[in-house]
Order: sequence, then C-alpha cells, then structure tokens
Amino acid sequence: MSESLPVIQKEAPASSGSSEASDILDLKDDEGWEDAEPDVEETQFISLLDDEVFTDIMSMLNHCKDKYNFDFLEIRQRLGLDFYGNIKLVNYIRTQVHSGQKVTADVSKEAFDDEKFLKPVLEDDALLFSLDELPEVAETSTDSLDKGKGAERDSGELVSRVSELEEELRMMQAQFDNYRATVKETLDERWNSKDTAGSTSGAAKDEKRDDDSHYFSSYSYNDIHETMLKDTVRTDAYRDFIYDNKSLFKDKVVLDVGCGTGILSMFCAKAGAARVIAVDNSAIIDKARENIFANSFSDKITCLRGKVEEVSLPVDKVDIIVSEWMGYCLLYEAMLDSVIWARDKYLKPDGLMVPSHMNMWVAPIADPDYISDHIAFWRDVYGFDMKAMQAGIHDDAQVLHMPASTVCADPFPFLQLSLHTTTVKDLVFKRKWQGKLKQDIDALDGFIIWFDSFFMPSREDAVPQDAKAEEWAKSGKKGNAFTTGPNGTATHWKQGVMLIDNTKAKPESTKEGQELSGELEYAVPVDNSRALTVGMTWKFDSEEKENSQKWNMK
Repeated sequence: MSESLPVIQKEAPASSGSSEASDILDLKDDEGWEDAEPDVEETQFISLLDDEVFTDIMSMLNHCKDKYNFDFLEIRQRLGLDFYGNIKLVNYIRTQVHSGQKVTADVSKEAFDDEKFLKPVLEDDALLFSLDELPEVAETSTDSLDKGKGAERDSGELVSRVSELEEELRMMQAQFDNYRATVKETLDERWNSKDTAGSTSGAAKDEKRDDDSHYFSSYSYNDIHETMLKDTVRTDAYRDFIYDNKSLFKDKVVLDVGCGTGILSMFCAKAGAARVIAVDNSAIIDKARENIFANSFSDKITCLRGKVEEVSLPVDKVDIIVSEWMGYCLLYEAMLDSVIWARDKYLKPDGLMVPSHMNMWVAPIADPDYISDHIAFWRDVYGFDMKAMQAGIHDDAQVLHMPASTVCADPFPFLQLSLHTTTVKDLVFKRKWQGKLKQDIDALDGFIIWFDSFFMPSREDAVPQDAKAEEWAKSGKKGNAFTTGPNGTATHWKQGVMLIDNTKAKPESTKEGQELSGELEYAVPVDNSRALTVGMTWKFDSEEKENSQKWNMK
C-alpha cells in the first residue's frame, strides 16, 4: 500500500549478466564466507506508534509501553476485546498514526467500532498474524482487592461468561489460523510458480496442452471478470432474481459453481442464505476469499479451490445451485458438464437450479456492409490483391453483436435446456431448423446463434421452447429472463456468427418469402474438450443441392 509505514529491507545486488551473477554466487574463494549461514528471513514487527522495526512482538510492544506509556496488552484487556476487536484496535491505531493523530491509552471501544478497521492498514502486518500468541495481563493484588466483595457475589456468572468468551476466542483463532494458512499456501504457490515460469526444458516444450489448465488459468486475471461484472444485463439478472426471491434463499444452503470473484455468493448471503459454498479451480478464488472477508461474509461463505468434481464439500446436499456457466454460443468451454455433475451429486430432490432454462436460437443473416469491410476488403488494399489473407477466414466462428436489421428471417428455436433435467448427452446434438425470408437479399452471408436465460422460482415452472426473453420480461410473467440476441442490449456473449464462404462462387439473390431449411450440429473436437465445432446444412426450397459448412470455436 502506498501509505504504509516503511519496512526496513536489505537490498539485493543487481545482476548485470549471467557471467557476473555466476561470479557473485561463487563464494568458495572468498575469505570469511566458508562458514556463513544462509540468510533466514526474519519476521518484522513494525511499531504501532512509530516506524521502529523489531524482530519479536513483545519487544515492539514494550517499546510502545516504555517510550509512549502505551500498554497495548492492558488496553485490550481493559476493553474486553474479542479476536476481531483486537484486529480493529491494531488497524485503528495504525490509521490514527498514519494520519498524524495522537493515540492515547484511554482509547474507547467506540472509537474503532467500525467494520472498516478489519481491513489491514499494512500489507502482511506481522502483528495481526501473531495476536493469538500474546499473553493475557494478570490482575494485580490491588485490582483484586478493589473488586472485593463484588467479584465474590458475581463469581459464578463471571466463570460462566469467561468460559463462553474462551470458547468464542478459540473459534475465532481457528478461523484466523485457517485464513493465515490459506494466505501462506497462496504465497507459496505464487513463489513456486515464479521459480518454474522460466523453464524451457524439452519435456515442457513437448508436453501436450492441458485443456482444463489453460481454461482455468484464463480466469485467473482481472480483465475477464471486469468484463463480466460490467455486463449489467448478466449481473443484474442474477442479482434481481436473488433479491426478488429472498424467501427462496433464506436459511438455505447454496452451492456456487465457478464462483469467480464471489459476486453471486455474496448476493446469496445478503439475501439470507444460511451457508454458501463457493467453488472455483482458478486462482481467482484467492481474491474471492479476500472479497468475501472484506465484506464481512466469511462466517457464511466457504471458499474451496478445485474442480467441483474433485473437492470435498462440507455438506452432503444443497438446496440451491447458482452458477454463471454460459459460454459463447452457450456451450463453448463446456462448463455446463460440471454444473450437471454437481446437480446430480449435491442438489436435493426438490432443489432449485439458478438459472433454470435456456432457449437457443438460430437465424440466417445478410450483411453486405460487413462482408465488404472485412472479407472483400482484402481483394483491393491500396490497389493490391491480398486474397491470401482470406485463407481460413471462414473457418472460425466470430463473436459479434449483429444489428437486428441483418437478420433476414424469423429466428428458429432449435433447442431448450432445462437445467433440472438436462444431461451431458444432450449437449452434443443435431437439430433441424427452418425459416422464411422476410426481405429480398443479394446473398445469404451466414447464420447467428444466441441464447435466452430464464430464472424461474420453482422447478415446477415451465418455459415454452419458443419463449423469447425480451418479451417474457415485458409480459409480467413470474421469474426473470434476459436475451443475448440482436434484439436486446448487447452482452459480453454477443452472438456466435458463422459466415458462409461465398468466395468460390457468386451467390444468387433471393426473394422475400422463399423458404430455407437445414440441420444444425454441435460437436466437441477430440483434441480440445473445451472447444466447440458448429456444423450447418442449408438449402432454399428452389435449390436441389444442399450446402454445408463447419466452423470452429477454440
């Protein structure tokens, strides 16, 4: 943090090259170095009241007591602080010192009775990690005499209360120990990753790509989560359903599969869930844990790192599964497989899936402006023919938000997934589709695919397969819904766009009212379990030969 008190550290000598570094590290000929002990990093305790640094906690506290007449141990005992109260007191003192304000020994508990003081002022504040090691201050004989008869009268109540407080303290210390262990584990992982990041061994180069590792690591960075959180259509839909149906979440156990930053878990906890289990196999889980701690939900939300298929949940069954698993064209990245697995293993028979239904749509498009700007463009670049740049340009699906005006036939609902009953086998399929042109077009340029998400408050609620989310919301029907289609507000999913390769033959113009039909296929390539291959056949009723093409999403 930029405003932290200075920490005294030894500077390491800079290396100017591999040969110099080798000379520096070769100490066998340097007199006096033969028996040197390896450096051991010492814990540094920064004084509460100045920038003095100590190697043990009691030396630091005695310094504050001797120099400033500030007895931290006496103050915390006088105020009767619990574990979190101690944390608040430390951070309150540091905040006051940093702002140049004086801290006196007669500080009151009300001065730091604010959740903001749970947030550390110093990064890696050794004092916070050592609070459970501090001794209790013994009462003096004078203190005992002053209490006299009153203490005798209330001895029974005091003993009972002390026992309660000790039990609470043990529980809080256990929580903090777990938190400290998690932080240490995270730091160790990051340190080890730095040590291995530069490896260029032949084995590493020849190692087959792990689709899962690549997938999960892509969710370790802020950018993708910022994009999703700023997608208000997406995030508002989850928030509104959860907050509008607090009775469904009150006192329930919720499983959040692929929790990311923890936003959905916190929605559920705020709505009254008794317990939320947040699972993610990406390093983002460490930030989710910090987010949850900073917002005071650590007592309700448990974070677990790992695949949901591999972690051990602290419960046998859950009441609700919430997850934002949807990918481009809905099924890209194959996360739904894990959600279905979690549903079959953990969801109670009457449990709820959030969201509950997905309606998938396909429509033909005609967009001569896009074709001119991005495909035909390569045939005349400053007078040069660069058709080589068109090679493979039609092989991959694109992710674009298409203008509604480019849709040249009514969309066709080719598949519905009901999350309470859908199986993994349902995610690889072939489906017939059809349409009728609603306008004249110069050429059929491609197809777009999108999905609508529905959030229903009961697993008994049905959603018609041809229900459109943009109409559902306006009709006043129960539940929530949003669309990723061209007629709605753009989302980060946009639409999957499959452009037809018309470069080999000039397409014929087609008139309004002509019918076309075909078959749509979703398949998973054998070399990448997280990828998706979309296949399409189509023909107009006036054509004899059927057209076909495939597109990749990798």
